[in-house]
Amino acid sequence: MSKKNGKEQGFFSAISSIFASIAIVIAFAVALCVFIFVMGNPANFEGGNPAGHPLPGNLLAMMYKGGWVVPILMTCVLTVIIFVFERLIMLQKARGKSRVDNFVRKVQDLLSGAKYDDAITACDNQKGSVANVMRAGLTKFKELKSDTVLEKDQKVLALQKDLEESTALELPMLSKNLVILSTMASICVLIGLFGTVLGMIRAFAALATAGAPDALALATGISEALINTAFGILGSTLSIIFYNFFSNKIDRMTFKIDEAGFSLIQTFASTTK
Repeated sequence: MSKKNGKEQGFFSAISSIFASIAIVIAFAVALCVFIFVMGNPANFEGGNPAGHPLPGNLLAMMYKGGWVVPILMTCVLTVIIFVFERLIMLQKARGKSRVDNFVRKVQDLLSGAKYDDAITACDNQKGSVANVMRAGLTKFKELKSDTVLEKDQKVLALQKDLEESTALELPMLSKNLVILSTMASICVLIGLFGTVLGMIRAFAALATAGAPDALALATGISEALINTAFGILGSTLSIIFYNFFSNKIDRMTFKIDEAGFSLIQTFASTTK
């Protein structure tokens, strides 16, 4: 495992953390602007007054009437969308230039032919997490091949340890920011229900103040309150779907890393006396 790779991983980790903070702030700013200037546009309300009733069938005005919880929920949904694209880009980069299956097969063939330098070149061309681990392993492979002090078992253990260290550096980058998606999956529904409860309280309080039952006002108030639930369910559903999707992709890539590492160790053990 090279110091250069460790520094690169640390650099990208810092950039990713900064990106996460900035992305959430930007999502909130966008959500707030949409809530105030688009949903709260006076043209969406009767008499041009956002404090009044929405125009019949105007969905934007109904969302605005959901209250201050709406921009928070919009922030959650936008955050989920941002990190879905961020993970798609990062996992595509981690996969490398060509299909991982083809790359692993190519490296295995080169190892079988004892073309170690060609295998390292293939890793440099491929790039990505699997290639990074394999390159570190191949570099150690060549170093141990020329070692005349260590016993065979010690060399195998040293190679295995180097592969494990390289894998440990790559895996956090693959799963980074997934915790945000899992968190959003939980809190979106809760925030949505909280906003709905507040809306229902306001609706029934207004009905009680009016003195006489007004079915239309009650139905309007309930529909406005349920906007929060709809936003919460949307954010939670997107989070769960893409969290499972990315987890599956990461598991498959981890399996390929393990497969490539096992192949390298087996080749070393069989060619070393």
